[in-house]
Amino acid sequence: MSITLANVSRVVGGVAHIRNVSLELERRTLNVLLGPTLSGKTSMMRLLAGLDAPTEGRVLENGQDVTGAHVRSRSVAMVYQQFINYPTLTVFENIASPLRVQRRRKKEVEERVRNAARLLKLEPFLDRLPLELSGGQQQRTAIARALVKDADLVLLDEPLANLDYKLREELREELPRVFENSGAVFVYATTEPSEALLLGGNTACLRMGEIVQFGRTIDIYNRPSSLYAAEVFSDPPINRIAITLAGGKVTFPCGDTRPARGQLTQLADGRYTLAFRAHQLTFGDNTDQSYPFCGKVLLSEITGSESYVHVVWAGTQWVSVAPGVHNLLPGMTLVVAVDPREAFVFDETGRLAAAPPPASGRG
Repeated sequence: MSITLANVSRVVGGVAHIRNVSLELERRTLNVLLGPTLSGKTSMMRLLAGLDAPTEGRVLENGQDVTGAHVRSRSVAMVYQQFINYPTLTVFENIASPLRVQRRRKKEVEERVRNAARLLKLEPFLDRLPLELSGGQQQRTAIARALVKDADLVLLDEPLANLDYKLREELREELPRVFENSGAVFVYATTEPSEALLLGGNTACLRMGEIVQFGRTIDIYNRPSSLYAAEVFSDPPINRIAITLAGGKVTFPCGDTRPARGQLTQLADGRYTLAFRAHQLTFGDNTDQSYPFCGKVLLSEITGSESYVHVVWAGTQWVSVAPGVHNLLPGMTLVVAVDPREAFVFDETGRLAAAPPPASGRG
């Protein structure tokens, strides 16, 4: 099965929730909708599911127009943030409920429920009620119920958002395996770039109801087409600095001028934004190609394995993440450095002008 949004828009009360989106999703693919709250993720899922009809454009399944077709007439399953299970039914019966509605034979119901339970590690809990389960087990039950329908399209709207950290990490590791064992089109909405990277597949970066970039997840992370896509795919937020290139030299906001290095030497004179992720902002001038900056520490957050150090330089705030414990006090002077060969460069319109080699991208 393939599902296509063709020039789709959705306007509610004069407000555009989705703006002229075209997107084609193929069978056996995992597709992540990535963007902040109110970027259009849930609105797009509702259009894909048939819960809402577009104001303009068409929705196609295998090339057939299903625009406006009721969700009950389509092969769709959906999992929400909340644990939506039937409280008076056992885990087995919760998973089996869509098969009961379809009047499947008892033997088939038993087999499919057991298979889904095995996939999601729910076999020991089939006789329990939902309230006797942990949050992660309840969400697994909801996912199993969606999978057992054998739907062509499975939509997961931030399904891990309400779980604690340990449960989220556990399910994040399991979900790619679950996806691989299904022939459906999977669509997974999240606000977290780390979740998109862990799941892999394809990612659509959303902004105010528009898709700003769609492609393989790792490719977008390594080569965001715009400053906005880079911001969406960076946690902590991507660091940036305005620069001017002229005559082989770089001028920074404080008026400091230094030789152009790395990919900056290949760009035409003009104004640009140098953008770099937290792990690319290092302590000290550690290479002869780096640009060092003498800043002041605003805050040091120690997680144990890493330290997040917030620095201000020339009125600009950056964050650096470094392995280990770095107990730096507010107000301390700290030299940080960025290697321009490892940074992204965006032009005045926010479009990508230069990117580091892919091998240096993920971190």
